[in-house]
Amino acid sequence: MLTCFKEALGLSSLLGDLNTHGVKLYGVVHQTLGVEDFQPFFKGQIFLDSEKMFYGPKQRWMPLFGLLRVNVIQNIIRVHKKNIPGDMNGEGRLMGGVFVIGPGDQGILFQHQEKEFGEHANLDDVLAAVKKIEVPTSNL
Repeated sequence: MLTCFKEALGLSSLLGDLNTHGVKLYGVVHQTLGVEDFQPFFKGQIFLDSEKMFYGPKQRWMPLFGLLRVNVIQNIIRVHKKNIPGDMNGEGRLMGGVFVIGPGDQGILFQHQEKEFGEHANLDDVLAAVKKIEVPTSNL
């Protein structure tokens, strides 16, 4: 979907800061359809989760009428005006999210779960969480 491409660009814009802090950028998708079109916008490694284990145990699905919400329409228009390509192919109703996960006992330092299409994680909050990660010096 259009809005996923925009979030991919935003997260990829943090790549320099992520590298500075020894943090990797990963994407998890639930289908292969559209991944080739998505990859130029996402600068991290992409993994396929065809069983949708990463999306659970309680998956969040947007009902079809959810596309008619004013906020969703505004998000799609905003992305379209920025000339960010995207498509409406595949199953796009499974809601995504962004996690910053530290090593070992640090666990989840930041979590954003999409509540409606086009709702993106705040990049400043993502970067603040990245700066809290304690990377063992042997991993740098």
